[in-house]
Amino acid sequence: MKRANHLYDRISIHENLHEAFKKAVKGKQTKKEVIAFQNHFDANIQKLRDQIVSEKPDIGNYHYFVVRDPKVRSICAASFQERVMHHAVMNICEPVLDSYAIFDSYACRKGKGNRKSLARAQQFARKNIWYLKLDIRKYFDSIDHSILMTLLARRFKEKKLLNLFQKVFDTYHTRMGRGLPIGNLISQHLANFYLGAFDHWIKEVRKINGYVRYMDDFILFSNEKAALKIELEALTFFLKQQLNLELKKNIQLNSTIRGIPFLGFRVYPAHIHLLASSKKRFSKKLREYQENYIKGRWSESDLNRHMEPLISFTDAGESRSFRRMVFNRFGVLS
Repeated sequence: MKRANHLYDRISIHENLHEAFKKAVKGKQTKKEVIAFQNHFDANIQKLRDQIVSEKPDIGNYHYFVVRDPKVRSICAASFQERVMHHAVMNICEPVLDSYAIFDSYACRKGKGNRKSLARAQQFARKNIWYLKLDIRKYFDSIDHSILMTLLARRFKEKKLLNLFQKVFDTYHTRMGRGLPIGNLISQHLANFYLGAFDHWIKEVRKINGYVRYMDDFILFSNEKAALKIELEALTFFLKQQLNLELKKNIQLNSTIRGIPFLGFRVYPAHIHLLASSKKRFSKKLREYQENYIKGRWSESDLNRHMEPLISFTDAGESRSFRRMVFNRFGVLS
C-alpha cells in the first residue's frame, strides 16, 4: 500500500484550523478557556499555525482528573488550544487511518459507533452457536510507542508528521515508552488504529468471518467451541509478540443463546437488553443531572445537552419501559 504524503502542510491551513476550532468548541462554549481563546481568536489561530509550521507545538499541558463511569479511569484533558490542534491533525489524518480499518472495527469511525457494533454482534450471534469475548488488560496504558510509530510509518511517509506524533507520545508515559492518555482525541484514534494490525491478522491470516471489535473489546464467533479455543491460544501469542499486549483474565467462552455482555448491553440472537450495571449507571446519572438542574448549577439547555446522549445510549437496547419507570420514580420530565 502506498504511504500517504504531503499532509503536514495541510494541517496548518487556516480553513482547517477554523474547522478544528468548530469541532473543539462543541458543548464547551461557556468554558473560561474557550471564551479566552475566542476573545483573541485570530491571534490564537495564527499562534497555533506558527507552532505547527515551525514544528514546535505547545503540547502536554494536561489537566488530570478521575471519573467513575462505571470503572475508575484517569482522564488526561489537554488545554483547549491543544484540543484544536488535535482536531486539525485528525481532520487530515483520519481518512488515512480509516482506509486501513476493516469493516467490523467500530470505534472512532464515522458511520460506525456502538449501536452498529451491537447490531453486528447480534447478526453474528444469530448465525453462530459460540462466542469468545475478550478485551485488553490496561489497554491505553499498555500501548507501545515504538510499535505504534512503526505502524504509523507504514501508513504515513512524511517525517514532519511522524515527528509530530512522536512529540505527542513523549508528553505522556505510564512507564518508559508506553501509554496513551485517555481523553486525548489523537490518542483515541491511534489506539483504535493500533489494533488494526490485529484485525487484519484475524481476517486475513486466521480467516475468521465472525468478528467484531469496538476499541479493545472484541468478540469472535464460531459454530465450534474447540475452534475458538484454538483461536484464543493463537491470538494471545500474536497480541504479546506483535503488539506487546496482554488479555484481561475475564475471558468469556459461552453459548450465544445465553447472551453476550458487550458495551453495557447483553446481546441475544433475538434481542438486546441493558446490563444491570448500565441500568444502575443510568439511574445514578439521572439523579445527578436532576440535582444539578434543581440547584441551579445547570440551565435547562445544560440539562438537555447531558440528557440526550444518556438516553441515546439506552436506545441501543430494549429499554423504553425501564426508562419510563426511572423517570416516574425520580420525577424527571421526559
